[in-house]
Amino acid sequence: MRIASLGHVVFAAVMIGLGIMGLIKGDLTAVWQPVPKWVPAPEALAYLCAFVSLGTGIGLLWRRTAAVASRVLFAYLLLWLLLFRVPNLFYQRPVLLVAWSCGSTAVMVAAAWVLYVWFAGELDGQRLRFVTGDSGLRIARALYGLALIPFGLAHFFYLKETVVLISGWPAPAAWAYFTGGAFIAAGVAMIVGVLARLAAALSAGATMLEAANLANHAAGIVVGKVGTATASAEELLATFEYPVPVSLRLLVS
Repeated sequence: MRIASLGHVVFAAVMIGLGIMGLIKGDLTAVWQPVPKWVPAPEALAYLCAFVSLGTGIGLLWRRTAAVASRVLFAYLLLWLLLFRVPNLFYQRPVLLVAWSCGSTAVMVAAAWVLYVWFAGELDGQRLRFVTGDSGLRIARALYGLALIPFGLAHFFYLKETVVLISGWPAPAAWAYFTGGAFIAAGVAMIVGVLARLAAALSAGATMLEAANLANHAAGIVVGKVGTATASAEELLATFEYPVPVSLRLLVS
């Protein structure tokens, strides 16, 4: 079994869980909804989603099938984003909620893209250079950053609904504004590539100390490379001279 990171395992487990839920319910799980009314045979589509999720999730954990599974999952999620999410931005309202739905799918596309880059073979690299390698990682990072922005904006435009979720916290409105701003700042940082590792870690739930530590190690790697470069999970983990905490390993993907 070839594991890119703990994030790889978690993502695969989530896809397996979505597949099992879909088969049990016989309907689309929340992550795939809403689906346009013009889509034919919604029940068949629900089972297709379930089988693809379950099959690719299991495939990602098996060395011989990981490359194929990552390719299929990336193509499937990207197709779902382009067919069932992006067009809604042009005719559905309110736009922010539609963008939030797009962002939810785009986050999954970005995760699948990173795994596809990780498992891409020489043939993929030759035919789809802009999708694989460092260029693919940069595009996936930008897509992830773009997906974070509507999450943050929703905290401001739907403050009342956000506050309800953290009503037990002290000064819930202040927390809603703070986390909303953090999402937006992290998204912009990911898009422009400024402190991208720091932004990604913070958006994934790291403490400032953990995020700063990761960003510092990542910066030390890329300054030693020629041109625009990125730091892989293996390179990052190799820079730590002490056992890496599980919390940090989960953030490196």
